[in-house]
Amino acid sequence: MQDDQPVKPANILNIVATNQGRLPLTQEMPVAKPLSPAEVAELMGAGYVVVDARSTAEFGSGHIPGAYNVQMSSLEFEQRVGWVTPDDAPIILVTNTAEEAQRCIFNMAFIALDSRVAGYLDCGMEAWVEDGRHVEQVPQIDVIDLKTRLSENGLQVLDVRDKEEWEEGHIPQAHFMPYTSLVPQLDIPAQIDKLDLLPEQSIAVTCATGKRSSTAISILRRNGFKHLYNVIGGMEAWEHAGYEMIDAEGNVCNI
Repeated sequence: MQDDQPVKPANILNIVATNQGRLPLTQEMPVAKPLSPAEVAELMGAGYVVVDARSTAEFGSGHIPGAYNVQMSSLEFEQRVGWVTPDDAPIILVTNTAEEAQRCIFNMAFIALDSRVAGYLDCGMEAWVEDGRHVEQVPQIDVIDLKTRLSENGLQVLDVRDKEEWEEGHIPQAHFMPYTSLVPQLDIPAQIDKLDLLPEQSIAVTCATGKRSSTAISILRRNGFKHLYNVIGGMEAWEHAGYEMIDAEGNVCNI
């Protein structure tokens, strides 16, 4: 899985182009353009990608099929967008308000991502639904339900945190792959095919708090995985509940 390979800096190609003067920095306040549901659908058909910047819960309750969920509440919002979206793909934002869309594009300007933003879905998911367009959902489960289902029906667990977090403590039955490894990183191909999991399996995805896991689920959905559950509260909630965790050597580390 090339565990020792460093993750590329987010949006590295644009950053290099900016530093070399081939891509000018935005000199004025970047502005996102409102797009109708029909315009969004047409642009998606032309290869544009959707970044849904709403919360994990909002994304889970209903989102545009194929959208990436990268929460604007994350302190790493723009970096995460740069990590998970294709380097050359134009971006459409989904937020709750126009003001939130403008905040997203402003933050994205710090790593030269603003130039890739084609616009945002005007009036958000409400407009998409009112236009009669299809939505997908992601079931959310808490750690109590996860613990029960692990012992009763063999639900699989995928931990998408960083390697250091995993080694400090994880669920004994869990599989591991950082969410950034689920997509190509510069000259390193996506590692999804190395997961010891099948697209038809039921998989609970966890991270530290439930944000990166939702991002990972949005990536896995784009790659044919359908039966995915986001773990609310993530490993922080699991540890707080006093459930067993093991470290990198397989030793119980929290009891």
